[in-house]
Amino acid sequence: MLQNALADAGYPARVLVACSGGPDSLALAAVAAYFARRGHVEGHPLTVGAVVVDHQLQEGSAEVAAAAVQVLKELGLSPVDLRTVTVDSTGMGPEAAARDARHAALEAAARDQGAAAILLGHTLDDQAEQVLLGLARGSGTRSLAGMRPARGLLLRPFLGLRRADTLEICDVEDLEPWHDPSNSDPAFARSRTRVEVLPLLEEKLGPGVAESLARTASILQLDADYLEDVADRTFTALAERSGPEISLPEEALGGLSPAIRFRVIAKAAADVGGQQPSYQRLLAAEALLRRQGSAGPVELPGGVSVYRLSLAELAQRDAAGGRPGTADGSDGGASVPREAARCGKLVFRPQKPPQE
Repeated sequence: MLQNALADAGYPARVLVACSGGPDSLALAAVAAYFARRGHVEGHPLTVGAVVVDHQLQEGSAEVAAAAVQVLKELGLSPVDLRTVTVDSTGMGPEAAARDARHAALEAAARDQGAAAILLGHTLDDQAEQVLLGLARGSGTRSLAGMRPARGLLLRPFLGLRRADTLEICDVEDLEPWHDPSNSDPAFARSRTRVEVLPLLEEKLGPGVAESLARTASILQLDADYLEDVADRTFTALAERSGPEISLPEEALGGLSPAIRFRVIAKAAADVGGQQPSYQRLLAAEALLRRQGSAGPVELPGGVSVYRLSLAELAQRDAAGGRPGTADGSDGGASVPREAARCGKLVFRPQKPPQE
């Protein structure tokens, strides 16, 4: 599986293994070390380093990280980088905050070591848990598509392996992995999914549930990629910029299929600094197109306001040389170009000006 992942990535000459010391990433490190000793994959040169990230979220984390570094060195990976991070409270939850801090540390280590890829040890079980959590949250295609085998520098060559397989690799290689106590802590939804929900589904529905969930993610990845590509091109074609704001023409936006329309609205919000809106917030923003009730603003996460400007308002403010957003047209943004005022618009405005 590692050979296939590296082949799909164009045979990077240098890679890093991200390792916590747990069974999945340790098994991946052992497999990568085998190819590092050979010095090549299918005739393509390969060197392998490693990085261990200490999140400082558990007592004794420094000792666990140091032990992982030692094991990786004994496997022959070089250099082995230890990165200590501080997980900030961002309002996205501890798991998301830890992931962001970890990925930033991994990417910094890759830059420092000149690595073209970072290997992650996620397994089929992790993918199945991800899909179940997405279903429980009522998530859309992007979330249900789960983790990608490759995204940017990140490669996940073990998404086709079960967790039992990585434990077996560790056993064969005489490695003693560290077992993260948070993985069985019922305080975390992911842990409850792993320890209670997925085993119960296997018991009640029969074996193969995890494989079926992972297969669903693979199928949805194809759909999600296509929809994102169409939405990207549509947003680029429709978006009109005026200072820190972005507007989308009402008529063109309303004529899109809902699947694309919601994605374009989300992209506009992200473009002015917002976060991914929930489905409920997207519905509220999209309802402005129906011209029923208020013209806004609708507040979206990340400090973004979206409101509707009618053609008459645009023409009036354009003629007065004003700016969209207030009765006298004074909000500090650029005026609406005359040629752009052919229909109403949804305007996306950051509530705080961008930092210089």
